[in-house]
Amino acid sequence: MNPFYHKAAGAPADPRISAKDSGETHRYLRKLCLLPVCGMLLSMWFCILFFCTRSGYHRPLLSMGLALSFLALGWTLFLLWLLEERLSAFTSDLCRTIDRMTEGGTCPDAGSDKETLKSRINCRLLRLYQIMQTQKHAAEKEHQKLQQLITDISHQVKTPVSNLMLVTDTLLTRPGSAEEQTVFLKGLKNQTDKLHFLFQALLKTSQLETGAIQLQKSDTSLYATIAQALSGILCQADHKHLSVTVNCPEELCLPHDRTWTSEALFNLLDNAVKYTPEGGSIRISAELWEMYAKIDITDTGIGIPESSHAAIFRRFYREHEVHNIPGVGIGLYLTRKIVTLQGGYVIVASAPGEGSTFSVFLPRHF
Repeated sequence: MNPFYHKAAGAPADPRISAKDSGETHRYLRKLCLLPVCGMLLSMWFCILFFCTRSGYHRPLLSMGLALSFLALGWTLFLLWLLEERLSAFTSDLCRTIDRMTEGGTCPDAGSDKETLKSRINCRLLRLYQIMQTQKHAAEKEHQKLQQLITDISHQVKTPVSNLMLVTDTLLTRPGSAEEQTVFLKGLKNQTDKLHFLFQALLKTSQLETGAIQLQKSDTSLYATIAQALSGILCQADHKHLSVTVNCPEELCLPHDRTWTSEALFNLLDNAVKYTPEGGSIRISAELWEMYAKIDITDTGIGIPESSHAAIFRRFYREHEVHNIPGVGIGLYLTRKIVTLQGGYVIVASAPGEGSTFSVFLPRHF
């Protein structure tokens, strides 16, 4: 077994160099270096014996060969010892550097600017260390995001689950009239609808973030996409007596994923309906720019403070002022994710009491 890889094969808990490993390395180096030395001595004696058989000077040649052999052997052993010490020091230093890297210690020295073997190895070790640190930080960041996601989900699920338990316990333990049971059943439906919406939104977000679903862009009518998004909110808008107007040329086409883009626009329209008082209005308009198609969704709702314009796109974020309005705070996050995956972006212009305008920019070309 190669002693340089002895530790890796055993996979011990502590990979640092021991005295046993150092001894094995020395023995391996001796064997490696003695082979050419023995070959050199045998070749030299073969040459001496060959000349001795061809000439009559047997004794002088043998004596001189013997003396030269001892001198060559002595210098060779000295060179082997020197080489062994240098290689042993080099391998020990290399293993210590790798140990510090794997234990998360200090960054390896980049070495001098000279083009030497040690300098080249140190440069590659430095690159490896930087890659390891980058991967470590990315893993820590993903772990933090996962913890935050679990915390957010548990917070969002806790309230509807508690309400469901309370209503079911009430129905089971306290008899009531048919009207009271109807009220309780409506409450159950509202909470189950909220859970269903939350799970569907989380599923869509997970599919987009993990790449389980790839957006398929095709040259499609933007008017048809807007109409598909509008179909999901017309009933709610009519219930609140909201006027909805659309200003989009029917012939306007651009490359986009119709299904997911309508999902993104629906989330914006759904928020507009929820946060606009009765009798308000919602306006959708689309126009072509040089590089993008701009879709504006404007409402006369309660508005958003400028300090919260960036925060509203975070997952599960909701303003304190709207906690009494149904919602889980994931629609805008999902909208921005869908638009970003298509090479576009979303901006908002809003102020408290002045309504909001969400502008979606989609690329005009593939």
